[in-house]
Amino acid sequence: MLLRRSAILATSLALAASSMGYDLVRDYSGPNFFDGWDFYGSWDNLTLSNVWWVNDTRAAAEHLAYVNEAGRAIIRVDNTTNLPPDMPNRDTIRITTKDMYDFGSVWVFDATHLPYGCSVWPAFWTKGPNWPYDGEIDIVEGINLMKDNQMAVHTTHGCTLPTNVTQTGKIGFTDCSQGSGCTVHETRPNSFGEGFAQNGGGVWATQYDVQGVFIWYWDRANVPQELTNNASSIDISTWGTPSAAFPVTPQCNLTQFFTPQQIVIDIALCGDWAGVPGIYSSTCPGTCNVTGPGSPAYDNAWFEINYVRAYTTGAPTPTPTSSSAASTATTVATVTSTGAGGAASQTAGERQGTSGAASVWGAGRGVGAGMVAVGLSVAVGVVMVLS
Repeated sequence: MLLRRSAILATSLALAASSMGYDLVRDYSGPNFFDGWDFYGSWDNLTLSNVWWVNDTRAAAEHLAYVNEAGRAIIRVDNTTNLPPDMPNRDTIRITTKDMYDFGSVWVFDATHLPYGCSVWPAFWTKGPNWPYDGEIDIVEGINLMKDNQMAVHTTHGCTLPTNVTQTGKIGFTDCSQGSGCTVHETRPNSFGEGFAQNGGGVWATQYDVQGVFIWYWDRANVPQELTNNASSIDISTWGTPSAAFPVTPQCNLTQFFTPQQIVIDIALCGDWAGVPGIYSSTCPGTCNVTGPGSPAYDNAWFEINYVRAYTTGAPTPTPTSSSAASTATTVATVTSTGAGGAASQTAGERQGTSGAASVWGAGRGVGAGMVAVGLSVAVGVVMVLS
């Protein structure tokens, strides 16, 4: 793996002057939005939250995943059940793309509403097939009543990033192997919570490249024209400075820590970030709990999504890759460098401390949390499909 990624990097860096153009290869939108995704269908053995991520049949029956009359995908927490104390897991959704995307990809996520509220932990993120070992990118993530989005990169041991970053976001921690990962906090207003919904939502774009990972965010009024016009090809060179930049550096060659990625959308509740007492109490009363009436507690715990789109350099034909018990995935990206609009920097992360007061900023998955979850899953006999 290391030799392959190093060879890719060397070849791609020689193409530093190549085009910044990407072609549309997948469009998850409209009535067929859910056709390209797998439903998790199990309890949350990843972040140890108090949810059951239901399968597609149950999601339809409980009206937790559907396309509304406006043609937007809705993904929500069950807010109709009065959950008794002896049933600590509330139904919600986690979906994962059937396809995997290699270096040379851009993913665009357009939403008008993100889940929020006490105990609520939504995320739009990516992972390799052998999570948590094949890298993770958190593009949209927040908890409880946070007002600003947090972005992060998670790796195994050996990836640290410098602090001289060309980005608009605020750096958190810098060791990507810790539970926090390397995090960046959005500084533009209305990137999460109630403010995001009241402002008409917004759009994120993520470049997954051999030169690094770069994330842009725009509120509704400032989305690039080529995205509002639904262009089949995009040129990222006009997008300016990203919100978060995780470039390849001597301290962290990301190509050695990442494999082709699948896109994930989920909603967790409580768990090992949102439910940590010191974090929960910073914005919410009492202790984290999902039992009792679902309304009004979870009336705002839903995604409304215009689309998710995947672009790649060269628009290759998908080729089969390994299949899991759940589905067969395909890899749909080429591996060429386009560079990131002038961003040659790094990032940082944060999520939990090993002791003392926990910070409200953080990230819930990553290698540390993953190992705990894997261990507990094995202990209770849960089969986790990781490859």
